[in-house]
Amino acid sequence: MKILAIDTSCDDTSIAIADFSQKKSSFSFSLLANIVSSQVEIHKKWGGVYPTLAKREHQKNLTPVLTKTLKKAKLLKKRKEIKEINAKKIKKIKKFLEREPELAEELIFFLKNYQKPKIESIAVTIGPGLDPCLWTGINFSKAIAYFWNLPVIPVNHLQGHIFSAFLGRNISKLQTLISNPNKLLPAICLIVSGGHTQLILMEKIGKYKLIGETRDDAAGECFDKTARILGLSYPGGPAIAIEAKKYCPTKNSIEISLPRPMIKQNNYDFSFSGLKTAVLYNFKKQPLKIRKSKKYVQIMAKEIQQTIIDILIKKTIEAAKNSQAKSVIIGGGVTANKELRLQFKKILKKEKINFILPETKFSTDNAAMIALAACFQKQKTKDYQKIKSEPNLTFNQESNNKNF
Repeated sequence: MKILAIDTSCDDTSIAIADFSQKKSSFSFSLLANIVSSQVEIHKKWGGVYPTLAKREHQKNLTPVLTKTLKKAKLLKKRKEIKEINAKKIKKIKKFLEREPELAEELIFFLKNYQKPKIESIAVTIGPGLDPCLWTGINFSKAIAYFWNLPVIPVNHLQGHIFSAFLGRNISKLQTLISNPNKLLPAICLIVSGGHTQLILMEKIGKYKLIGETRDDAAGECFDKTARILGLSYPGGPAIAIEAKKYCPTKNSIEISLPRPMIKQNNYDFSFSGLKTAVLYNFKKQPLKIRKSKKYVQIMAKEIQQTIIDILIKKTIEAAKNSQAKSVIIGGGVTANKELRLQFKKILKKEKINFILPETKFSTDNAAMIALAACFQKQKTKDYQKIKSEPNLTFNQESNNKNF
């Protein structure tokens, strides 16, 4: 069975195609294509994602990305002659995409020129994410699903980040999870990105419990904001990691010690807003010559990175021990941080807890993880009106899309 998956939750337009089959405890998954069109350069001057601009970029990118994805998967077949679409179907497509008229025209042109690919369903991210961006992907999926007469599978983006850890070389671990779940479960899942910092207890595939989350800024958001204070580029996480790696202590090095908010509290929640404030206060109290020096930026970057790593690891390990977890699974853009990965790996090896993490290329938003998550979703529908954006969707929330 082939799934075409679409993710427009934030500032990456991504479409993937996967082929999978499942019989009892046997599971196979093959990723045929995974195209991601990034908007990072576009949002740099804003120091973060500008929702309206991100939506416009999705509208421009979706049809070209769909074409590239089908071509890479060897499923793009041009019609021998242009097929005229009847007025009723054109009207329906335009109705689905009434908020995106230019996208509707591009899609209609595409549908006239290319045959229906050999796919059986379409998966789309419904949340959480930026509402304008989510709606663009949802409306696009509705239009092509209607024209190709396919069901749509709504997918929780956070669940996608959990499954991202099983893509690529880790697919064998997913087979273990299916055939011998007691070997890897229960698991503590850490999702850490620009918009989310959450700890989830995974008892089995499809059964999740949110046990902790940030009370203010997400870890990735903290990276972005502190990087901006230091005059570094967006996205902040990679920029801070680069500067932190450059730091080499000397006798005259400035000593900086930042607070670790909530690290000693008896819960699994996070807070990063105070860390951002501490960085700002430290920055402002430095003489201009110091704050503009490379050494100051490097040592501050190193301390910011280590502070966030300390908090994430401490909370995750505590959750794993208290729940007697057999595995820790991490996902989200911040998990691309090499130092975070190394330190997690070292301590989990010592604790004899399985560590499952995504390949770096699958850490950030992508449709491949949405395709894999969709393989385990039971909800499918052709009643497209019921599929809605849920920008604040989480694991303990009843989804409006669940009853198909």
